[in-house]
Amino acid sequence: MDRMIYVAMSGAKETLLAQASNSNNLANANSPGFLAELQQFRSMPVFGDGFPTRVYGLSERPGIDFKHGDILHSGRDLDVAVAGEGWFAVQAPDGSEAYTRRGDLVVDINGMLTTGNGLPVIGNKGPIAIPPAEKVDIGPDGTISIVPLGQNSDEIAELDRVKMVNPDLADLKKGNDGLMRHNEDAPIPADAAVHLTTGTLESSNVNTVNAMVDMIELSRRYELQVKMMKTAGDIEESSASIMRMS
Repeated sequence: MDRMIYVAMSGAKETLLAQASNSNNLANANSPGFLAELQQFRSMPVFGDGFPTRVYGLSERPGIDFKHGDILHSGRDLDVAVAGEGWFAVQAPDGSEAYTRRGDLVVDINGMLTTGNGLPVIGNKGPIAIPPAEKVDIGPDGTISIVPLGQNSDEIAELDRVKMVNPDLADLKKGNDGLMRHNEDAPIPADAAVHLTTGTLESSNVNTVNAMVDMIELSRRYELQVKMMKTAGDIEESSASIMRMS
């Protein structure tokens, strides 16, 4: 059988992978601090016996769109956004230290300070626990202060400080969980120069219009690859028919 059908099949497969990445971006268009994944196609010649007359399509992720999302004013005390460059440190589901710009912080039922998707925020002493309090404040430098339960508003206790980092973007990689990590999976030292703005949230940087256009384009590309597979099958059937006639 001619290799045309395998070329078309690989193109359809790679298009589905690109569509999955684009759909993930679109699904997170309203997720605070989400960074879109970039996607590109490139040609890969098929090398073997003879001249490489066939070229496969390859979908790959060349990197992450590090452009910041818009800063939205929410007025909520525990909503924070990184002012400029930098990241929050959080504890990933596997227990490792990871980094995000998602700042919709909450205090869960166990008294842990977490992001909106349930990841514990890391401070100078590890994950931050918040005791019962009348009020919780987060300062521009990440310092967490509380008014203990039953105390007057002028009796403020300082608990911890949110760990914030500002590594070179070239040293970061994005995992399948959407979190950023150091290329060598090593913890990044805290950077005291990173500051926060309170009562605000950074939105996703996904451009929904571009994502929808990409979805339509990828769907049409997939349909074209399927038609090529059918054409390859028709050619093979015609060739077989001619051979039977002879």
